Amino acid sequence: MPECSNCGSFVTVDYVRVFAPNEMDNPRVCPHCEDMVRDGSGVRKARSVRQ
Repeated sequence: MPECSNCGSFVTVDYVRVFAPNEMDNPRVCPHCEDMVRDGSGVRKARSVRQ
């Protein structure tokens, strides 16, 4: 089962296919990550607390 490399949460295979780079089996961040976000240039630390 794929899981987020940052927080360890379960992610679906479809999520990995869409959001993880082709050479990776697990995404670097997921919607459950509070400290990291995806943006146009990759993954970065969140600038504010998400809830």
